[in-house]
Amino acid sequence: MKKVVVGMSGGVDSSVAAYLLKKAGYDVIGVTMQIWQDQEEVVLEESGGCCGLSAVDDARRVANALDIPYYVMNFKQEFQTNVIDYFVEEYLQGKTPNPCIACNRYVKWESLLTRSLSIGADYIATGHYARVVKLDNGRYALKKSATAAKDQTYALYNLTQEQLSKTLMPVGEYTKDQIRAIAEEIGLMVANKPDSQEICFIPDHDYASFISEQTNKPIKEGNFVDTSGKILGKHKGIIHYTVGQRKGLGIALGKPAFVVEIRPETNEVVIGTNDEVFTNTLYANNLNHMAVETFEDGLEVIAKIRYNHEGAKCRLTMVGDDIVRCDFIEPQRAVTPGQAVVFYDGDIVVGGGTIIRESEVQS
Repeated sequence: MKKVVVGMSGGVDSSVAAYLLKKAGYDVIGVTMQIWQDQEEVVLEESGGCCGLSAVDDARRVANALDIPYYVMNFKQEFQTNVIDYFVEEYLQGKTPNPCIACNRYVKWESLLTRSLSIGADYIATGHYARVVKLDNGRYALKKSATAAKDQTYALYNLTQEQLSKTLMPVGEYTKDQIRAIAEEIGLMVANKPDSQEICFIPDHDYASFISEQTNKPIKEGNFVDTSGKILGKHKGIIHYTVGQRKGLGIALGKPAFVVEIRPETNEVVIGTNDEVFTNTLYANNLNHMAVETFEDGLEVIAKIRYNHEGAKCRLTMVGDDIVRCDFIEPQRAVTPGQAVVFYDGDIVVGGGTIIRESEVQS
């Protein structure tokens, strides 16, 4: 009997994943990853999601109901280093990071998988809406889930071949409604538990205060400038802004204004028109190849530049050992450094990378 460790967040998806695997004949062990830091218990309880203490209570109840062993594993340091520290540093560099992608790659997979294998597990499993497939070329890849509305392949593009080969994602074959129906049918108390939405370690959404607390430094003000360099006014610190932003700029120009670029080296936020937020080209590094061993020049893919982006046709060209240029057929709005760009061929994840500024491209 194959042994699988299921990462249980206390939500309905991971709970049903554990049930489906047990039903399929696996020896299932439930694990919740303790990743919350030394915060007040009341804050953690209110934030819920996969970081809150309520996750442990709910996951333990589900494990008891399913009659599977359950443990809490401490990954606080891994989460601090690979998610929180990364999140803060990226914002300080004028980028807009995606902490869930970092958490998936380095905590939920790298750390959990290593520890699970060490206790004799054959696989790890999660409640993500995605599917793992082995392609004709022998490589493992992610395939979009059965429900486009909940597909989570974008946030999982950075998983390695080794990780994919030891990963099970049973929920990917179902819609959310079907998962909730299964949970109700077997009497799980989390059947109608709402989905977690916010960044789990910043439940009040106040990123700037969180970053200031983490760095223990005040965030410096700087200049708003237009695309020609003319000073337009003062901004309250680059961590407050992201490319494409219109609301909350705190500057009145008598016409709609948008963040076009953030320049950490000069502490400037560039303001422009909506048209200036569009571009046909992006560059990305920290590449991960999934369905292919390399991105061949001229490869045509559908690229998603953020989680809720519908995707757009583009052509890839390698411009360095670890830098790819993506040329879109149609201009795309708010290409944001720090975010992931994920490449698809139909339902299959080809690979992806982290969007960088053109100034970061080495000639």
